[in-house]
Amino acid sequence: MTWRDGLGLALLLLSALVLVPTAVLLLQLLAAAWRGNAWMAAQPRPVRAGALAVLMPAHDEADGIEPAIRAALAQLVPGDRLLVVADNCSDATAAVARAAGAEVTERQDSVRRGKGYALDHGVRWLERAPPAAVVILDADCIAAPEALQRLAATSLTTGRPVQALYLMHPPPGARLEMRIAAFAWIVKNKLRPLGAAVLGGPCQLMGTGMAFPWPMLRDAPLASGHLVEDMQLGLDLARAGTVPLFCPAAAVSSVFPLDRAAARTQRTRWEHGHLSMLVGVGPRLLALGLARGRPGLMAMALDLMVPPLAALVLLLGGLALVDAAWWFWASDPAPFIVAFAALLLVDAAVLVAWWREGRRLIGLRELLGLPLYIATKLPMYLRLLSKRQVEWVRTKRDGAGR
Repeated sequence: MTWRDGLGLALLLLSALVLVPTAVLLLQLLAAAWRGNAWMAAQPRPVRAGALAVLMPAHDEADGIEPAIRAALAQLVPGDRLLVVADNCSDATAAVARAAGAEVTERQDSVRRGKGYALDHGVRWLERAPPAAVVILDADCIAAPEALQRLAATSLTTGRPVQALYLMHPPPGARLEMRIAAFAWIVKNKLRPLGAAVLGGPCQLMGTGMAFPWPMLRDAPLASGHLVEDMQLGLDLARAGTVPLFCPAAAVSSVFPLDRAAARTQRTRWEHGHLSMLVGVGPRLLALGLARGRPGLMAMALDLMVPPLAALVLLLGGLALVDAAWWFWASDPAPFIVAFAALLLVDAAVLVAWWREGRRLIGLRELLGLPLYIATKLPMYLRLLSKRQVEWVRTKRDGAGR
């Protein structure tokens, strides 16, 4: 085999490899669109037995934590508790939380910073009077009525970690860029896990609206500054034999920050963390699932290896350009045909998701602006190569810091 034959084969294999996450994405979205509503309607309503603790980590959230506390307390019954961990706060978060009716513990540590450390501190505090189940809820998230009870009951009934439907909504009058971001969020946090559930698979943990039986969370490796500590926790639990379940009947929600810099910081943290996990953990997790014959672990690995939508489109577009140049130079169209087929599958997946959920956010004509939105994210992905974000940074809320 000549070097030219080897290069052509490498391009063909690379293009075929990218077909895998593309096919997973399309399969999940088709399953959600075809059977999602029926699957949700068929889910039984579990009954909770045992006390519930809501664990709410908070860092400088004095301006916005009260509505989240009120919504959570409205769902608790005697014997339940809401614990706020005021973590490295420089404002009145602790005082506001106490005044709103929450139990509060404060933590100061200038070295061990991040949500994972705050959660570990909260779990150690709860050890004094352990509950039956714990729901983790971010300080800027509003739990829909009955969401906390559904999550706790499902987790206790199944003995597994459970993830709520976690959505972020654009504020009224949001610009197109933010509405497209909200559409991409629906694809990632609603349609994909719903499709995976319809197909009998697990889901990733998403950071808020997560429920656990007490012994599972007590023993979980929480204390880390990982950018996506929620995703890491879900994968750790999956390796240990308990893959997370998706519970779309329980909803929690937040609002995208209006400040562009804050929104950019938030997206950078999520996507850099996701891509790092995809490359560093995904293939090994898939190999482990194959070696041990564990379909749930394999399903989580395949789901993890689907990049964020914009990253996937940019990857396929760049690969198609390289393959087109190879076709022109070597008269070998095979790699380009495979890459172009993958691009068509992504287009089909986006249209399915838009028809199912996106029409209320963006019109069909506005959907044509998606390539421009994707192009604006290229610098963020380039920073992953040159200046990857490696530590957790709090997102500035609207009105914060005034």
